[in-house]
Amino acid sequence: MKKILVIFGLILCITGCGKSSNNITIVSTSFPGYDIARAITKNSDIEVSMLLKPGAEMHDYEPTPKDIVDIKNSSLFIYVGGESDSWVDKIVSNLDLSKTSVIKLMDLVDLKEEELKEGMDGEDEDEYDEHIWTSPINAITITNKLKEEIIKIDNKEIYEKNSNEYVNEIKDIDNEFRTIVENSKRKEIIFGDRFPFRYFTDEYNLDYYAAFKGCSDATEASAKTISFLINKVKSDNIPVIFKTELSSGKIANTISKETGAKVLEFNSAHNISKSDFDAGVTMVDIMKKNVSALKEALN
Repeated sequence: MKKILVIFGLILCITGCGKSSNNITIVSTSFPGYDIARAITKNSDIEVSMLLKPGAEMHDYEPTPKDIVDIKNSSLFIYVGGESDSWVDKIVSNLDLSKTSVIKLMDLVDLKEEELKEGMDGEDEDEYDEHIWTSPINAITITNKLKEEIIKIDNKEIYEKNSNEYVNEIKDIDNEFRTIVENSKRKEIIFGDRFPFRYFTDEYNLDYYAAFKGCSDATEASAKTISFLINKVKSDNIPVIFKTELSSGKIANTISKETGAKVLEFNSAHNISKSDFDAGVTMVDIMKKNVSALKEALN
């Protein structure tokens, strides 16, 4: 953290790096804020960027000097909050808030604590789950509140139009999830991986079991946890074992070999691969794939 503050202090001394009054920029630490802001500002002159490199692990991210300059020069800075963005507070405290608006996504919705469920590796700590956007209803709330902030910066009708279109797409997906759950023969999902979906499962009244909590930095599960999940898949006749995006899938594959359950990806959209990023994949695209995966898992 001292290193970050020293870098920030040096940056403040650099001359000629102030943003033009005609150049409106939005900087997001990670993909969810980036994608929602991009959808709202579609077909406008606003430039939206993401600090986290596509394919990178958010929990290991540290800002570069250029990242801090980009934050300082932005019109709107968006970050999630929570453990992954623990470095942000010191940066924000040194920003000129008359020039840069700041939005912490975790301030926009009601928060839920991560759970240490039966069979999980890890310790029972009081920590909020930061993956708030995995609930489509939360994603809608975030979109509407970001739209309001963007309109304060640049009051144009296009942001209202774009936001409504994006929200309607998410509402359609929410309806699909609800229909699947209402008509499914089981209400349980199992992750051979981290579990960044507390908001999602609570939204649709689903039960879950997993190897680790959502913000765990563990990659190797204990024999006890793997055995528990294998027995759970067998006893509850679970047809699908999930892994998360950008995961090796090692634990899920081990469980699959022992049970015959199919391994599918369920994507939290915390970050996406470089190929998906370059192809313009959106959170809506990701949610649509999750719809198909959930349907197969619950039937």
